[in-house]
Amino acid sequence: MSSHPYEALQPDTVMDALALVGLHGDGRLMALSSYENRVYQAGLEEPVQGHSQVVAKFYRPNRWPDAAIREEHAFALELAEAEVPAVAPLMIDGRTLHHHAGFAFSVSPRRGGRAPELDDEDVLEWIGRFLARIHTVGAAKPFRERPTLDLRSFGRESRDWLLSHERIPLDVQALWRDTCDAALDAVAQATGSSDGGWGAQFRLLRTHGDCHPGNILWTPDAGPHFVDLDDARTAPAVQDLWMLLSGDRAQRQRQLGALLDGYEQVREFDRRELALIEPLRTLRLIHYSAWLARRWDDPAFPVAFPWFGGSDYWKEQAHLLEEQLEQMAEPPLVA
Repeated sequence: MSSHPYEALQPDTVMDALALVGLHGDGRLMALSSYENRVYQAGLEEPVQGHSQVVAKFYRPNRWPDAAIREEHAFALELAEAEVPAVAPLMIDGRTLHHHAGFAFSVSPRRGGRAPELDDEDVLEWIGRFLARIHTVGAAKPFRERPTLDLRSFGRESRDWLLSHERIPLDVQALWRDTCDAALDAVAQATGSSDGGWGAQFRLLRTHGDCHPGNILWTPDAGPHFVDLDDARTAPAVQDLWMLLSGDRAQRQRQLGALLDGYEQVREFDRRELALIEPLRTLRLIHYSAWLARRWDDPAFPVAFPWFGGSDYWKEQAHLLEEQLEQMAEPPLVA
């Protein structure tokens, strides 16, 4: 049985990588919660660029080409230059991306904070203002190396991979496939494009791409800091808003209103995109299952997600997709 590449990433490897770029650890090294990549907080003997602790991210081998990672870094640096509180990698010897022992890695300053209180309308309004600022930068020019989040890439390709690799037990495969196909048809109708992309009525821009509460660090004085642009993609602006909505319809309506109150103080929002919230949620459900299946050879995944892969999991996924069909048939949220 072949080993996974991350099995070679030991503490000594991390410390050697930091030393390679002139950062000498003081012995404090802590693994941070991350499944797609491996991320470590390290204390330094001497502060670098004013930081005594840094976060080193070791990118999953063979996921992104270097050019796409550099484009993510360039976007983060653009945001920092525009005084948007997104955590950008440190520029060391003129570079943000480094290599050691077969791994690409970057180093960022450590930022503290907690998850934002999404029941607080003032917090949501504050986040909304900064999301608008992210999108103002994001709309200035396109991504050229990073992909678009759309029906083709998140939905159809995920479905086809799961079926072709026989990751769904036979006793539930037809149920999940038929429900998934119906859900994807509903997404296609909402996105207005038969080829799996986006209809001409939707404006696309560079987005954070994975703006859930866990990727926002909140401090009472400074407000939000946006972290982890690893999934930055071209998408409609609403992609960075919908994951901050939770609860029943009335709760989501209030949260959306507060977000857009802040957003529209800075930037106009196209209300037609509100019809994309449930289609985007549907695509994420399908893509998430494919992501777990694609990563199952990583020893961290069976330990962290022991409930994945059995018949009960796929029955539940079919049920969730049926619920999404109902949600997509309802009028969209308004604000």
